[in-house]
Amino acid sequence: MSEIKATVHYGGNNFFVGVGPGGQALIMETNSERASAPSPVELLLIAIGGCMGSDVVEILGKKRERVTDYRIEVQGERREESPRSYKKIRIHHVVKGPNLSERSVKQAIELSNSKYCSVAATLRPTAEISVSFDIVPDIGT
Repeated sequence: MSEIKATVHYGGNNFFVGVGPGGQALIMETNSERASAPSPVELLLIAIGGCMGSDVVEILGKKRERVTDYRIEVQGERREESPRSYKKIRIHHVVKGPNLSERSVKQAIELSNSKYCSVAATLRPTAEISVSFDIVPDIGT
């Protein structure tokens, strides 16, 4: 079992600073009207996108697929009652590259979603996670 430690400091005025094990800092805020930094619950959406994205890029690289651009669009639907956890998370992958194999992209996304992405595995017991993708041909490379 591996343990990861992080520290969160209150910075005042509804700001928090999260510090990861490597010392990197990340600003969060809980004032949704100001919205000058992501909230902790918004960071969950960013985290699942980053987790799946890194898996997909690695898997496609091993398949010798060349990705020239890639974005992950993540939408979450929260429950109305407290603690207002996510009940649905939709993840849409937009992958660009020359001659990308649809089969390879689909398989990479499915492997990340079902096997490798630890953030998805953490959220899945309480949130329905759905994935979709588009492939954009990159003719110029």
